[in-house]
Amino acid sequence: MSVEIFKVKQNHITKTNDINMKKVLVVEDDHDIVDLLEIHLKDMNCDLSKSYEGIEGLEKALTGDYDLIILDVMLPGKDGLEICRELRSKNIVTPILMLTARSEEIDKILGLEFGADDYMTKPFSVREFVARVKAIFRITEMSLNKKNGKDQGKLIMEFGDLIIDMDKRKVSIQNQRIDLSPKEFDLLSLLAAKPGKSYSRTQILNLVWGYDFDGYEHTVNSHINRLRSKIEPDIQTPSYILTSWGIGYRFNEDL
Repeated sequence: MSVEIFKVKQNHITKTNDINMKKVLVVEDDHDIVDLLEIHLKDMNCDLSKSYEGIEGLEKALTGDYDLIILDVMLPGKDGLEICRELRSKNIVTPILMLTARSEEIDKILGLEFGADDYMTKPFSVREFVARVKAIFRITEMSLNKKNGKDQGKLIMEFGDLIIDMDKRKVSIQNQRIDLSPKEFDLLSLLAAKPGKSYSRTQILNLVWGYDFDGYEHTVNSHINRLRSKIEPDIQTPSYILTSWGIGYRFNEDL
């Protein structure tokens, strides 16, 4: 099922003033696509902010408090890949779902390597879009429930100066909080939960991203490098995340 563009009906009813409403920023220069996404996001009880060009979109992303940023690659002013990279460089960890009309493999690879949480190529299925957005919100909701004490369990993993609080989805080193994107946190949690267990890149993609990214195993390398740059005292000689040569990666079992 491909995306079908249609106009927003005037009698379309949306929910407002709901404490459970999600705030979503859409940065996309195709007005018809924005109208389409607006319909389905409002049906998911989302409060939508819109921008049709890159510079304004970046400013909104930097200054607003959003639950999700939907970011097109090809934008006037500043392209989506550069926006994604700049947001992550400023430790903005809001989940990012990237869209593009281009099908080149390099676009998808760069989007993921720059820190995007997910990626869709136009034309895309409305059902798939809704499923991807709901999956991102589920992760956020899980984190909020744990912070609010709705989950009875508590799991804190300590490895010397590194502390991983699964309930709060919080990572700290020497009592200083480390800002991680959702995928970076999930990646670290996966490895740290079983120190010494080696995971292949394909296994990591399946377990962290939730479905296959066939052919993009090297994307894991970029996320590992970004994660190491945030938590390792010496990135050249990692203490926490080790390379299992010929296999993939593992968490240091000797800590």
